[in-house]
Amino acid sequence: MFKSGFAAVIGRPNVGKSTLINSLIGEKLLIVSDKPQATRNKIRCILNTENAQVIFLDTPGIHKPRHGLGKYMLKTALDAIEEVDVLLFVVEAHQPPGPGDRHIADLLTKTDTPAILVLNKIDLLKDDSESIKVQYELLAPFKETIEVSSKTRENVEKLIQAVISLLPPGPRYYPEDVIVDQPERFVAAELIREKILGLTREEIPHSVAVTVEEMR
Repeated sequence: MFKSGFAAVIGRPNVGKSTLINSLIGEKLLIVSDKPQATRNKIRCILNTENAQVIFLDTPGIHKPRHGLGKYMLKTALDAIEEVDVLLFVVEAHQPPGPGDRHIADLLTKTDTPAILVLNKIDLLKDDSESIKVQYELLAPFKETIEVSSKTRENVEKLIQAVISLLPPGPRYYPEDVIVDQPERFVAAELIREKILGLTREEIPHSVAVTVEEMR
C-alpha cells in the first residue's frame, strides 16, 4: 500500500528545522543560518521512497512578531499546522523547554493533527538529557518521541519511518525525480542569501532579499 502526505516541521527559531529537512532529504536545499527567521516561506521538500512520498514543509520559526515580515512568517507557520497530515515539533535536546517551546506545544494540544516530538542536536547532549526529554514529553500528547542529530544523521531514518507510519494511503503528488517545489533560480537565490547572512552582521538586515536574473 502506497502512502503519501504532508508533514510540517515546526518549532521556535534556531532549533535546526531547515538543517533537519536537508538531512531528511539528503540534499542541501534549504538555507541554514544562526540568525532568527532565516526561513520565510513554506518550502516543500519531497522525499521519495519505494512505498511512500513525504512532502516536508519547512516553516518559519514560531515567535512573537515585531514587524510586518514577522507577522507574515508567523501566519505562514501557523497555517501549516492545520494543513498537513503530520507535525514534527523540533526542539533542542540539550536545552529544557522555554516559553517559545511551551507556546507551540499549547497550539499542538488544540489540533487533531498527529505530532511527533523531535529532540534535535543529540550530539550536544549532557548528563541531564533524560530529565529534559521528560519535560518536553509532558507538554503535549505526542504520538512518538525521536531523538536525532541533523548534523550526524543519527536516527534520521527512524524519524522517516515514524512519519510514514502516520500518513494515509495516497498517490504521488510529485514526480519521483522532484525533490523541491521551487525552481532552480529560487534555490540558488536562497543559497546566496545564506552566504550574505553568514558574512554580515549589523551592516545588512537579515530581511535581505536576493533575485537571480540569469543563470548559465
